[in-house]
Amino acid sequence: MELLSTLLQVASDLTPFAKMGAGIGAGIAAIGAGMGIGQIGRAAVESIARQPEAVDDIRSNMIVSAALIEGAAFFAIVVCLLIVFL
Repeated sequence: MELLSTLLQVASDLTPFAKMGAGIGAGIAAIGAGMGIGQIGRAAVESIARQPEAVDDIRSNMIVSAALIEGAAFFAIVVCLLIVFL
């Protein structure tokens, strides 16, 4: 029983650090998603400039890739917000 109370005390003492880490993690997730989507846009524009006849395929692949990155970033931000509020 004493071990459990000690572990709970340590966990409650580290709560501010967990919240700070969650805030930093949400910021990193947002920055990473922005950089990833920027790279996708740059590559798509370069690809369209090289092969204009493939514009439809390139655009659809770009949109799917950007949506997957946004989904992963949204998941990371939700997890960070759950850490902050729980």
